[in-house]
Amino acid sequence: MSESPAVVDHRRLGRELELFDTDPLIGAGLPYWLPAGAAVRHALEEYVREAERRAGYRHVYSPVLGKRELYEISGHWAHYRDDMFPPMDVGAEQFVMRPSLCPHHAVIFRSRARSYRELPFRMAELGGMYRSEPSGVLGGLTRVRAIRLNDAHIFCTLDQVAEEAAGALGLIREAHAAMGIVPVRHRLSLPGPGGKYVAAPGMWERSTALLREVLDASGLDYEEAEGEAAFYGPKIDVQVADPAGRESTLSTVQVDFHQPEQFDLRYIGPDGARHRPVMIHRSVIGSVERAVAHLVECHAGAFPAWLAPVQLAVLPVSDDAYEAADRVAARAAGLGLRAEVVGPEQGTLGARVRAVRLVPYQAVIGAKEAAGDRVSVRLRDGRRLDPLPVGELLGRIKESVEAHATGLWAG
Repeated sequence: MSESPAVVDHRRLGRELELFDTDPLIGAGLPYWLPAGAAVRHALEEYVREAERRAGYRHVYSPVLGKRELYEISGHWAHYRDDMFPPMDVGAEQFVMRPSLCPHHAVIFRSRARSYRELPFRMAELGGMYRSEPSGVLGGLTRVRAIRLNDAHIFCTLDQVAEEAAGALGLIREAHAAMGIVPVRHRLSLPGPGGKYVAAPGMWERSTALLREVLDASGLDYEEAEGEAAFYGPKIDVQVADPAGRESTLSTVQVDFHQPEQFDLRYIGPDGARHRPVMIHRSVIGSVERAVAHLVECHAGAFPAWLAPVQLAVLPVSDDAYEAADRVAARAAGLGLRAEVVGPEQGTLGARVRAVRLVPYQAVIGAKEAAGDRVSVRLRDGRRLDPLPVGELLGRIKESVEAHATGLWAG
């Protein structure tokens, strides 16, 4: 399925496909996820968690609130407070909704003594954060006030930075391939004129040199852009574009010497002395909201099978085949697949096929198929397959989903 760039809009498609919506009573910039959208989100989050686990990351949970002092130490309060929600007074203390996860992860790292043998220490979290966006810029899932961020921080030695940053870029490439996303460019984001950056020229020079080394070694074409860095360091931004050509940053890799110093992070080296680690910030898919918005638009709602809200639509030709259709859907659910029976009460077979046109796999069951434990198979791309045993069809779908394949059917 495809639409002209002029009409592909995740806000419209998201509502048509019942992925998400908003309500004035909840508030602007605070979308809620409907069951279909929650299925997409859950599949994406589980993919990222598993990819990180295989890559040696350890997952943590941290609070969405923190004392104002935490963000004063990290530098967010000085450099970022216009984008933060106002502090809340709780007794004699002030708490804020966090605008970032990195201060929490720095505190977790320093919660006990660390040895050089533990480095690189890769810490990951799919966590909530909040930004006080003006009402005029809010829209759909791309600009929201409550964000679910795929965030990770690697604490390592200076000698390990290049390899770890390159590994992060590799994870990003794998995820983009599984999601069917093609970046439009890679950007080395550098500081620009103005006072929003930490004043430490030597730190910026070292960080920038390391990221240039990583990009050059990767063979990726990239551009340099002043004024796009984080306040604490330069970053590699992986840029994507919507069907109208508007760019946004989906994934990032950042090198940070600032926060390890602010939080006095240390590890014990082979010489028995205390040394300062380097902190690499890394996000494979950025915010879940923005990632889903981009997926909706670039696929026009026809997600790769592993991400599709419904992976298999079972269509009984008549009421007599309903029982067989229920059995197929139950078997699919038992294999971890998302299946749904779309029965005759929802219209003619032709109307139902059109209604489930975005579902990757459609199994039609008439009397003959029901008697033989088989199904007639239609693929979303219009192909029709010879009738297959139910077990074979479900096995093929499960294999494709587990491989995070973007194609529907091989052979």
